[in-house]
Amino acid sequence: MAAPTPAWWTAALAVRAPRLDELGAGGPLFIDVTWHLAGDPGSDKETSSMKIASIAMNYCGLETVLHMTCCCQSQEKITRHLHKAKRLGLKNILALKGDPVADHLKDKEGGFHHAVDLVKHIRSEFGDYFDIGVAGYPKGHPDAGSFEADLKFLKEKVSAGADFIITQLFFEADTFFHFVKACSEIGITCPILPGIFLIQNYHSLQQLVKLSKLEVPQQIKDVIEPIKDNNAAICNYGIHQAVSLCQELLASGLVPGLHFYTMNRKEAAIEVLKRLGMWTENPRRFLPWAVSAHPRRRKEDVRPIFWAYRPKSYIYRTQEWDEFPNGRWASSYPPAFGELQDDFPTYLKSKSPKEELLKMWGEELTSEESVFEVFTHYLSGEPNRSGCTVTCLPWNNKPLAVETSLKEKLLRVNRRGVLTINSQPNINGQPSSHPVVGWGPSGGYVFQKAYLEFFTSRQTMEALQQVLKKYELRVNYHIVNVKGETITNAPELQPNAVTWGIFPGREVIQPTVVDPVSFMFWKDEAFALWIKQWGKLYDKESPSREIIQYIHDNYFLVNLVDNDFPLDSCLWQVIEDTFELLSRPPRNDRQTEAT
Repeated sequence: MAAPTPAWWTAALAVRAPRLDELGAGGPLFIDVTWHLAGDPGSDKETSSMKIASIAMNYCGLETVLHMTCCCQSQEKITRHLHKAKRLGLKNILALKGDPVADHLKDKEGGFHHAVDLVKHIRSEFGDYFDIGVAGYPKGHPDAGSFEADLKFLKEKVSAGADFIITQLFFEADTFFHFVKACSEIGITCPILPGIFLIQNYHSLQQLVKLSKLEVPQQIKDVIEPIKDNNAAICNYGIHQAVSLCQELLASGLVPGLHFYTMNRKEAAIEVLKRLGMWTENPRRFLPWAVSAHPRRRKEDVRPIFWAYRPKSYIYRTQEWDEFPNGRWASSYPPAFGELQDDFPTYLKSKSPKEELLKMWGEELTSEESVFEVFTHYLSGEPNRSGCTVTCLPWNNKPLAVETSLKEKLLRVNRRGVLTINSQPNINGQPSSHPVVGWGPSGGYVFQKAYLEFFTSRQTMEALQQVLKKYELRVNYHIVNVKGETITNAPELQPNAVTWGIFPGREVIQPTVVDPVSFMFWKDEAFALWIKQWGKLYDKESPSREIIQYIHDNYFLVNLVDNDFPLDSCLWQVIEDTFELLSRPPRNDRQTEAT
């Protein structure tokens, strides 16, 4: 499996989390984040190495290895970095000497001079908490004096407590085979991951060879030199060369995995993995929602359904919890959710720039119906009046993929002002291997109650209230406005399991609930998104801003659950009955008395 190495250092972190999600879609063993000494790597900046590693692990559910260098840093500072990594839940460190940069040319007094010193320090201070990786050089480190001398240094690092080795790049499989054999002969038995460099353009190859002091084999030079000004041709060759190298490595049986140096360009690595048959698009889900890789959340298996399309926000707002629900959403949950800040963290915002959002959501809104149109274009996938495809909404940052029959129902209700932001169909015993609704271990069966969540006007809400009286025993509902005024028939505010699974040799797992208490916390976020992500696109006094503000102030947020999951969902009929009631002519007082 691949371990791509993302290290983007521009300010657009909102774009990075989706990129990490794209890497995670292939099911890598881990990803690693490089340590940039000149970029304040241990800080709380959203572009720091520490922060990016934390986002990858916590919010993208990726096993993450944080690189950490020790040259030109004091022991005290390194210890602080390690304690911070532990607080964040990071458990994997690639311990490196590193190279000095312009502002950090001198070794710090009392600091470490070699990677082995860092390995010893980590084991001394933190015991077995961290898994530690170290670098290996298949042709020997250029400063080691000889291949044999460098092997002895590597053995010292492993003896000091390193758990695995990632090699420097190489171009020929025989180089790696010779290295592994030499390691075995001196007693190195830990896993050794080969480092695969993807040749993507002439300049990056030249730079890397200069930094690593490696010699490019003549047969590669003979191919690249004539096409050095054709990046597309070099990239195609690089993919072909990497596939051939990986095939030879995998056939040997000597490699536990492959480690790719992506140089911030994931496309070539993904293509190599696809050709190798190792890219598993959307691997099997353990649970129906995106999990976090934080150690404290490893046993978490129950969440409210409300954050289904904003899982990173849920993780963000629950990050301070000491424990997480396991088995059941107990009556003691939820503890306090984290408060919403004046602005959402960058990695929770839309990845689209303002100009693109305006094209999708309307450069100028003229009425509430203009908002209805945005929702319907998002659901249909058809271009709007500006010729732009609506690929996201404030409550869902991804294009929506739903079955055709469900899409038609959603389109019908959204056109009439029932603005849906979350839904699921009823499921009665589908196999856990089902490509769309399946989750959990093999050989099981999964179940769902139909669920619908939407914003709507006061007039529609009042009609809905009348209709729901006919469905009182079958449908649970919760209706709330931005002020927190609530109407519900949830019995004693108890949670309602809406997704569960039955698997061989296990208790029933119920990973998704509708919890009335959590709904009030979600309500704050759901209403805030109208203003913080949509309304803020417009000038304060503009008609467009006033329309969004009106919806925020006057609409209601509603959730409906149909408890009779073996039957066809009645929720669509509930909405149709509501529309039918709204379409009736108003009755005068005399008609009302006669009735």
